Amino acid sequence: MRLLLLAAGRIKEPGIRLAIDEYFDRVRRHYDLEEIELRDTALPQLAAAFEKRTPPAVHRVALDARGTSRTSEEFAQWLGRNIAQGKGAVAFFLGGPDGLPPTIVERAHEMLSLSKMTFSHRLARLVLAEQLYRATAILHHEPYARI
Repeated sequence: MRLLLLAAGRIKEPGIRLAIDEYFDRVRRHYDLEEIELRDTALPQLAAAFEKRTPPAVHRVALDARGTSRTSEEFAQWLGRNIAQGKGAVAFFLGGPDGLPPTIVERAHEMLSLSKMTFSHRLARLVLAEQLYRATAILHHEPYARI
């Protein structure tokens, strides 16, 4: 299973970057995970950049407050179903301060909400990284390590 995170902007805060990298390194023990950081620009240019970097035949998931909310266990089950169905790759799209371009949301196969609360795009990426790690730990019957 290949996991992609396509995100607008770079994480510059060392503490947040370190935590994201730690979670992603743990996920990579089981899955091919690639984080693609795109230059945060106006939404039309950002949409083009997302499309250019998105491989064909991926299951597109837009992170959006209007999306489906899941518990950590439900998210792990969802990820497990995608793996079992052989979807090949799941691509998560995370916008910048202005959100995701509407065309990216429209082309998504589904929308995922991390919370009913609003997070900064940097914090949303950290939450997604942690939840991907937690889902991986659940699927592989590993204890969830505290970092």
